[in-house]
Amino acid sequence: MDLNKKVIIDKFNQNVRGKIPNTTADNRKHDGKEGHWLETQMGIAHNGDNEPDLLGYEMKNQTSSGKITFGDWSADEYIFLHGRGKNKVNSININYQITRNEFLRIFGKPNPLKKERLSWSGIPCPTYYGDTTTYGQNLNMDSEQNVIITYSFSEDQRVDKATIVPIKMQIDNLIIAKWHHSTLKIKLERKFNQNGWFTCTKNVNGEYENISFGNPMNYDTWIQLFKNRIIFFDSGMYEGNKRPYSQWRASTDFWHSLIIDTY
Repeated sequence: MDLNKKVIIDKFNQNVRGKIPNTTADNRKHDGKEGHWLETQMGIAHNGDNEPDLLGYEMKNQTSSGKITFGDWSADEYIFLHGRGKNKVNSININYQITRNEFLRIFGKPNPLKKERLSWSGIPCPTYYGDTTTYGQNLNMDSEQNVIITYSFSEDQRVDKATIVPIKMQIDNLIIAKWHHSTLKIKLERKFNQNGWFTCTKNVNGEYENISFGNPMNYDTWIQLFKNRIIFFDSGMYEGNKRPYSQWRASTDFWHSLIIDTY
């Protein structure tokens, strides 16, 4: 066993094993509270750095949602203007010059449970490779192996689409978001292709019981899992919040299938 792995197991044994997370002072959602508590117990700083959490290993917590996240990786290019200065204009938005709120109005959906707040999530936005939604949006890859979401007016099933979508966007195969393959490779391999990853799991009483490890993962493996519809895109972008919330995830069962040893 390598020294870094032993140190992580020792931290788990000393600070986590047999404990139920104490999240009473945390106002995050359920899974977020427990993840924050676990990070604290394991001595992991709470930050958004795209680096492994601990000694070259990425930590993934057991969740109640049935899915575990690789990362919150926003697109390199959107059809709406974003960022500052030159970052506002890119190859896919230069001819359209729409704002983020206009993007949400055109390609998103109002949520009646949130006072009609617009979001690019759920029904409008594709989840799996090859999917086309009733809003005419498709998740795929281009000839240069970039991951893209396109919009096709002819595939849009909204009865009022002609009044929602600007005339110049009433076309097919319009790219509305693009993740460069080089960027995805860097983000994935920085986190998961060093020493690997580990997860901490609980028993039926809610007590942390085991720590399990998985091998490193490179981009070629990751993108093939995406093409096989195992890894999926879980968008949570919504009006009033600047974060894109572009989560790339797989089911908890899949993550568990990658485990190589448990302590």
